[in-house]
Amino acid sequence: MLLRIASHKRRELISPTRRSRVRLFSLLMPVLAFSLIYGYKQVESHFVQPKAIFVLGGEEERELFAAKFAQKHPGIPIWVSSGSPQWYAKRVFTKAGIETKRINLDYKAEDTVTNFTTLVDKLQSEGIDSVYLITSDDHMRRARVIGEIVFGSRGIAVKPVEIPTGRSPEPIEKAIRDGARAILWVTTGYTGATLRYSIKNEKNE
Repeated sequence: MLLRIASHKRRELISPTRRSRVRLFSLLMPVLAFSLIYGYKQVESHFVQPKAIFVLGGEEERELFAAKFAQKHPGIPIWVSSGSPQWYAKRVFTKAGIETKRINLDYKAEDTVTNFTTLVDKLQSEGIDSVYLITSDDHMRRARVIGEIVFGSRGIAVKPVEIPTGRSPEPIEKAIRDGARAILWVTTGYTGATLRYSIKNEKNE
């Protein structure tokens, strides 16, 4: 009984201001931790020498850019996730003088999150621990957040290579949403893709 009273008095001695500071600190800790990790990854990406080129499909310009980029980085494999039709993609790379044995085309991804989740284990099994990440500049922030989480969970470093478009960056909300989906995949193996489509359909109804 005496111990309970003493404990209650100690709690009363903590001022509301101090309690607010403690609460604020506890809320900011995850943000600070993420910022430090993200900052470290940015520094790390400047020094890494990628072992593969990883291209996000969705726009023809990305493969055209990747083909020219691959000319300057001979020998390393190229992975394109859900890009142009196979016949066209191969034509783009072979026209640029890229050997077909370097080209890996995969069409399992449905969106940016699954661009990474469908290939991360394959890249790891191939011994690839770092990649050049190629996508449009307005799409890079979201792609990089996902890549740092999904690829980072398998020890694969990401070095971004942006394609200039002149477009404004995507809303940060998209990066936050897909970052949360990436964390969900790392912890549960579920990408949240079906949930995303359900929400989208509800909005359209």
